Amino acid sequence: MNAPESRPPFPPFTRETAMQKVRKAEDAWNSRDPVAVSLAYTPDTVWRNRAEFLNGRAEVVAFLIRKWAKELEYRLIKELWTCTDNRIAVRFAYEWRDDCDQWYRAYGNENWEFATNGLMHRRIASINDLPIKAADRKYFWPQGRRPDDHPGLSDLGL
Repeated sequence: MNAPESRPPFPPFTRETAMQKVRKAEDAWNSRDPVAVSLAYTPDTVWRNRAEFLNGRAEVVAFLIRKWAKELEYRLIKELWTCTDNRIAVRFAYEWRDDCDQWYRAYGNENWEFATNGLMHRRIASINDLPIKAADRKYFWPQGRRPDDHPGLSDLGL
C-alpha cells in the first residue's frame, strides 16, 4: 500500500482545521473502502477499537473488511468534540443493519493523535451498539458521502 507522504491539514490544529480533518475522516469511512481509509493512518498506526487492538495498516484493512462485511448499509456522522495541538476528540454515531435486517445505531467517541505529516498515528475508539427499529433510522442518504445539507449529530438530537 503506497500512502501519501502527508495529508493536510497538519497539526497543530485549530477548530477550523480539526473540523476539516473530521469531515475528511467521515467521508473516507462512508466510502467503505478499507484501503483508502487505511492510507489516512501512519504505517505503524496503533488502534484500540472497542476491545480489539490493531497495529499497522494491514491489520486496519483486515479489520475494516470484516467490519463492513457484517455492518451492512453503513452510514456514519462524525462531529468534532475538541482539539489541541496534534490531538482531536470526536463523537460519532452510525447506522447499520445485519444480515437478518436488524438495524443498529452505534454511538461512540474517538481520540486521535496525529504525526506532523497529518497522518493519524493513534486511534482510540469506544463504541456501543443499540438495536433500533427500521422506523427509528435517521440516516437516509444514498450510500457514500453524507450530503452537505444533511443534518449533523447535534441537529438530529444525537
